[in-house]
Amino acid sequence: MRARYAVPLGITATAAAGIAYSVGIEARFFRLRRVTVPVLPAGMRPLRVLQVSDIHMVSGQRKKQRWLQSLAGLRPDFVINTGDNLSDPQGVPEVLDSLGPLMSFPGAYVFGSNDYYGPTLRNPGRYLIEKMQGRHGLNGNKPVVGAVHNPWEDLRDGFDAAGWVNLTNTRGSLKIDGYDIALTGLDDPHIKRDRYARVAGGPVADADFSMGVVHAPYLRALDAFTADGYPLVLAGHTHGGQLCIPFYGALVTNCDLDTDRVKGLSTHEAEGHTSYLHVSAGCGTSRYTPLRFACPPEATLLTLTERSPAA
Repeated sequence: MRARYAVPLGITATAAAGIAYSVGIEARFFRLRRVTVPVLPAGMRPLRVLQVSDIHMVSGQRKKQRWLQSLAGLRPDFVINTGDNLSDPQGVPEVLDSLGPLMSFPGAYVFGSNDYYGPTLRNPGRYLIEKMQGRHGLNGNKPVVGAVHNPWEDLRDGFDAAGWVNLTNTRGSLKIDGYDIALTGLDDPHIKRDRYARVAGGPVADADFSMGVVHAPYLRALDAFTADGYPLVLAGHTHGGQLCIPFYGALVTNCDLDTDRVKGLSTHEAEGHTSYLHVSAGCGTSRYTPLRFACPPEATLLTLTERSPAA
C-alpha cells in the first residue's frame, strides 16, 4: 500500500512546495534589471530611462509599494510606465502613493486592459490555459458584460497632475537636459484599443530622439512602429511568461509575440527597418493568480547610448 502512494504523494508535495515558493517568495522577490541600448544619435549624452510595468496593485501590498518608492533613488532622466497598474478597484491611491517619488521626474504612460477592467475570480488553471491559447474576454471599446470597471480616470488624473505625458493613441514629448525626446504611444492592443493610424508618420523630424510606447507587444503594433522608423519600442504585458521552466524559459506570452522575446531586450524587423524592443516582465500579477516561477518581478533601468556609426 505504501509503495502505491509514494510517487503520487511525492509529486503532490513537490507541486505544493513549488506553489508556495511561487506565491510566497518569488512573486515578492523584486529586482532591477539593467540594460544598455545603443540607439541615440551621435553626440547625445547617455539617457537613463526607468521602465515600470504591470504593477497590478492590490490594496495592502506594502512590500511592493516600498520597493516602487525606492526606485526614485536611481534618479532616472525620465520614467516610462507601460500600463496595467491595477488589479484592485481600490488600488488607485496606493499606485499613486507608490509612484509618487518617481513622479518628481519627467515621465509618460500608456494604459493596459487591467487599468480599465478589474480581474474576475476564475479557476487559476483555466486562466493559465486561456493565456496559453492567447484568449481573453474583452473586445475593443465595447462595454464588457459583467466586467469590473476600474477607476482609471482617477489614475489618469493623478499622472497628469504630476506632469506625466498621456500617450493614449497620441504623441507627446519630454525636455530632458535640453534634448527634445519625442514619444509616440498606443492604447492597449490586447483589447483592440490601439489606433496606429492616428499617430502614423514616423519620428518627429526635429526631435533629438524618438521612441514608441505600448502596453501589449502585439506584432501589428511592433510592425507599425518599426516600419515607421522608430529605433526603440517599450512594452510590457507578458509578465515574462509568469510561470517559466528553468533553463528553458517561457511557455506563453499572452499575445502573438514569440516566447524568445517574452522579456528583455531584442530586435524587431519590418519593411526593411530594425528596431530595438524592450519587453518588461513587470512587477505584479493578477490578484487571483499571484504566482511567478523562474520569472521574478522587475523594473528596468535602460541606459540609452550612441548607436554605432554603421547602424
